[in-house]
Amino acid sequence: MIQFILELPETTSIKEKRKIVVSLKEKLRVKFRISCAEVDLQDSLQWAQLGGALVSNSREHGELVLQKVLAFAENQCRVRDVQIHSEVFE
Repeated sequence: MIQFILELPETTSIKEKRKIVVSLKEKLRVKFRISCAEVDLQDSLQWAQLGGALVSNSREHGELVLQKVLAFAENQCRVRDVQIHSEVFE
């Protein structure tokens, strides 16, 4: 699982923010095949919190994909407060 906060200082309306967030979520879904949602800060103009999840048969592969997700998101927006968490069920 990955969770991070986007800083969007240039946005001037919720509609503009939603456009940016929806676009990034769709790009992450298509490019990395992860489930992604805006999980908090929906009413903030300058901040958005996204969470993503990936299921894999390899912890290493899952963490590698999530690192690529992070790099991609950082290339699109300013990213703050990143958390990556892995679980293994046996």
